[in-house]
Amino acid sequence: MWKSEHIETNTIHGGKTRQGEFGPLATPIYQTSTFVFDSVEQGAERFAGEAAGHIYSRLGNPTVDELEARMALLENTEAAAAFGSGMGAVSAAVLGLLKQGDHLVTSHRLYGCTFALFNHQLPAFGIEVSFVDLADAQAVKAAIRPNTKVIYGETPINPCLSVANLDDIAAIAKAHKLVSIIDNTFMSPVLQQPAKHGIDIVLHSATKFLNGHGDVVAGILCGPKDLIDQIKMTTRKDMGAIISPHDAWLIIRGLKTLHLRVARHNENAQKLAEFLSQHPMVAKVDYPGLPGHPGFALLGKQMHGGGGVLAFELKGNFDQAVTFMNQLQMCKRAVSLGDAETLIQHPASMTHSTYEPEELAAAGIPRTLIRLAAGLEHLDDIVADLSQALQAAAAHEKAA
Repeated sequence: MWKSEHIETNTIHGGKTRQGEFGPLATPIYQTSTFVFDSVEQGAERFAGEAAGHIYSRLGNPTVDELEARMALLENTEAAAAFGSGMGAVSAAVLGLLKQGDHLVTSHRLYGCTFALFNHQLPAFGIEVSFVDLADAQAVKAAIRPNTKVIYGETPINPCLSVANLDDIAAIAKAHKLVSIIDNTFMSPVLQQPAKHGIDIVLHSATKFLNGHGDVVAGILCGPKDLIDQIKMTTRKDMGAIISPHDAWLIIRGLKTLHLRVARHNENAQKLAEFLSQHPMVAKVDYPGLPGHPGFALLGKQMHGGGGVLAFELKGNFDQAVTFMNQLQMCKRAVSLGDAETLIQHPASMTHSTYEPEELAAAGIPRTLIRLAAGLEHLDDIVADLSQALQAAAAHEKAA
């Protein structure tokens, strides 16, 4: 198996093994539910874990194996596990590591479905959850209890792009013998590698930058072999959030251009953040690549760029935010990120609609906040579309 010091090479060659008698360049899609044993004895050995080989695609598949090997290489971990969705990965991780009576420390700002899982579902299983500002190391320390087992977070945090210090989180987790989990979806391994900072498990919604083409829903966990094996053989096996071989193949194909796409996403987002920060209709821009952002100090230390996603708060009211969104022509009103198209969404109405109004306020998510995932289009065309929509929002204020 080829391994390079350069991520540009590993996104193409990492994890690839010679498969099949024909030696295909492209990874084969092993579109099969089950695998044939040469004998009862061989089947028994595989089920007992005494012999290598595949049994059933919910437990493992050669196409999925290659994706997992490549992601472990890209995130500098021992192993990886692929899932049928990002939330499948989140659920499998927390339910595989926590039990009744345990305690989870997490961010007060999270992707909406992750927040709903932690705020509504985990307590029903007797798992306690504390929501804190993950960018405040002292707040994280203060939340630790004797029954705390896991620290979970995102950085940059969805949707407001605040940044948590990975070194601080890893140090706190290790000091208290906790498992740290970081969702690295917004950065991808091209711009940030949490395991290098001591984070135990790195999570991705592979739907986003890893695939990059808007045609897959998937998730990935990368981490130590013992923890990944534990999750694979419990919550993934028994709850069944498995990825299909075809979806794994699509992500493998997407990974080949990951470093090129992320560079363009990052470049466009940086310039869009600069443009929006000077626009009279914009009250505030949240983007780690801007010098005034608190996360800017971690560029070059933790992150290799501000990423492809930014958030901005419009001046005016909710109706003007709706006018702005509805006036857009090229930018697509859609959730997700990391696609070739520029995607734009209204968190309070869409991705974070699971938050109650007081929870939105506590998380600092105003109703005039817009999240933009920069696409790969020419920058001038994105700016032109945003400009005419902002002009329409300003006109709506005058009409009101």
